[in-house]
Amino acid sequence: MSAFLQKGWARFGHDAGVAAWADAARNAALRRMAEPAHRAARVQCGGTWFVGVDTLPNDARGAVEGSGPLSGPGYDAARALYGDLPLHSGQVSVTWPGYPQPRKGEGEAAARYRTRRDAAHVDGLLAVGDTRARMLKERHAYILGLPLTDVGDGASPLVAWEGSHEVMRAAFATALEGVPPADWGAVDLTEIYKTTRREVFERCARVELPAQPGEAVLMHRLALHGVAPWQEGAEAPPEGRMIAYFRPEFIGQGPDWLSAL
Repeated sequence: MSAFLQKGWARFGHDAGVAAWADAARNAALRRMAEPAHRAARVQCGGTWFVGVDTLPNDARGAVEGSGPLSGPGYDAARALYGDLPLHSGQVSVTWPGYPQPRKGEGEAAARYRTRRDAAHVDGLLAVGDTRARMLKERHAYILGLPLTDVGDGASPLVAWEGSHEVMRAAFATALEGVPPADWGAVDLTEIYKTTRREVFERCARVELPAQPGEAVLMHRLALHGVAPWQEGAEAPPEGRMIAYFRPEFIGQGPDWLSAL
């Protein structure tokens, strides 16, 4: 875990139990994705990305139809660090060849950022109101990525900037200094967020984190991360590159979000 705290991410090798869970989760996700209304609401970027929020029909321990509760070294590490937080309905992020195309309603600058900077972001800072001010609305404890399909190199892997979680944490600590933790969600973090992202791009190494079913990637909640464009010739099954993500939130409105762990 020392490497996780230094880099802001850790990758865990193949585990038979996780592979069995991924098989069941993939089947459950595909059934949900086949629901016309659910699919239509979540397909973006010209049909090259399925956002997949709340797609996986799992329970609070991660079990889906055909599987037991989620287990494995990645999830065990997350629970050891952050406690046994209940899991939400998992996000299933799917990309296909051609990703990314411009997203509906997205301006030229945002589309260019998606392509050149992997749409790099910190989870939980949502765009609020007409001005799309970035505000802390979801206090995730961690991000756990679990691949659901076998894909080749270049099939839109997860991307992270090593050490970015500490750069971001220092910036947000300054911006929120003197503000009670319960009120952090009311603070406009837009400018500090944009400025610190630019600093991260200059200071931190960009790393691609491809993984296969049975493996897992644990990421610090403050790590800057995104999705790489699909490379020409990258191989994937017809269902695309599928990854399930769990991002359980801290319980309460305490200071945990800015802690080092």
